[in-house]
Amino acid sequence: MLISTSRSCLMVIDLQEKLVPAINNADKIVSKTKLLLESAQIIDIPILFTEQYPKGLGPTLQELSSIITKDKNIVSKLTFSSVKDKEACSFLDIWKNSGKDQIVLCGAETHVCVLQTAADLVQRGFEVYVITDACGSRKQSDQTAGYNRIKSFGASLVTTEMVIFEWLEVSGTDTFRKLSKLIK
Repeated sequence: MLISTSRSCLMVIDLQEKLVPAINNADKIVSKTKLLLESAQIIDIPILFTEQYPKGLGPTLQELSSIITKDKNIVSKLTFSSVKDKEACSFLDIWKNSGKDQIVLCGAETHVCVLQTAADLVQRGFEVYVITDACGSRKQSDQTAGYNRIKSFGASLVTTEMVIFEWLEVSGTDTFRKLSKLIK
């Protein structure tokens, strides 16, 4: 199944000030997430940020949250799975009731919060797309194991460009031209 603008939402999992510096390839993950956020803003894809225990791990990176100019939805949580948080679930319920049944995930850590969120989303009937070049863990071995397990749940592993071009569907539009400049 391809990712559709009319059916998808973006969740950015726990890319926080005190966690990101410990993540392997953090610069690349932040860069890809910025590209996703800018693209989602242009295409009007709903976005939800989660923050794992922000008192200890700090807020979402300013360079990411500042990209969002409307409907900045940030949920603080203690659960590893975002789906086990009541406030996050209220967004999921609204999205699903409006026909948004595809969730695109990026963030940290792949083998903990991203994995558990993906598993619970699949169990709740969402199509889940985990962006491999915009997710990370402290150790590569944990990230690899996380992807293997996520795939076994029935979620799809995708890249940033796969998501953006599936959102676009066609070339030659003003939106395509705007996003092409971001991708280069």
